[in-house]
Amino acid sequence: MDVLKVLNIEQKYQADNGETTAIKDISFSVEKGEFISIVGPSGCGKSTLLSIISGLLKPTGGEVYVNGMLVNGVSSHIGYMLQKDNLLDWRTIYKNVLFGLEIRKIKTPENVARAEELLKTYGLYEFRNNYPSQLSGGMRQRTALIRTLAINPDILLLDEAFSALDYQTRLNVTDDVYRILKQEKVTTVMVTHDIPESISMSDKIIILTQRPAEIKEIVEIDFELPHRTPLTCRNSPKFSKYFDHLWKELSVHE
Repeated sequence: MDVLKVLNIEQKYQADNGETTAIKDISFSVEKGEFISIVGPSGCGKSTLLSIISGLLKPTGGEVYVNGMLVNGVSSHIGYMLQKDNLLDWRTIYKNVLFGLEIRKIKTPENVARAEELLKTYGLYEFRNNYPSQLSGGMRQRTALIRTLAINPDILLLDEAFSALDYQTRLNVTDDVYRILKQEKVTTVMVTHDIPESISMSDKIIILTQRPAEIKEIVEIDFELPHRTPLTCRNSPKFSKYFDHLWKELSVHE
């Protein structure tokens, strides 16, 4: 079943020199539990597309549906993670995780219990009384993810969510995040400029053209691994073939 449907999305902006088209006729769908990456040249409109999906930005044309319902404004079914973890330094890890529930006014005993269970399952419960400044970059990002998952979203949007981390931390965190998202069966759409990251984490990769962004190709990713993780994917012989293909498709636009 399609959790997300993006139909004929178009985005235009008024500029001093006339109208500019940023996104042109983009359509795709995402099934429950799928992990989709969106890649494309810098400035082509990847983050704009995520903002439209989230309901933060109204498109000039086209529609977005989540669970068959039209997105019209910010959707409670969608969680959003940005490059910065945006943890509140004056709140403990536990209180940071509960922050989303408070903002959405859904801090029920059941939802608090779920948040605590997520902290326990993913190794942060013993750090619940610590403050963000006392955590490593990887643990902070895991906290931000748990805070987002605590609101129980049907879809998670990741906008360059790991790009602020150093290379080694980034590899560990992507493995961590992938495991959590697959275990929780969260449908994910990620924008990234990192080709290896997109290949190692995704079930499909959507390649966008230069602005105005259109879909050039949707690449199916299948490593045929029984217990796939981003790290095992990077060691697969198939990895370099996917990389060469994406590199070639993206280099055409540079």
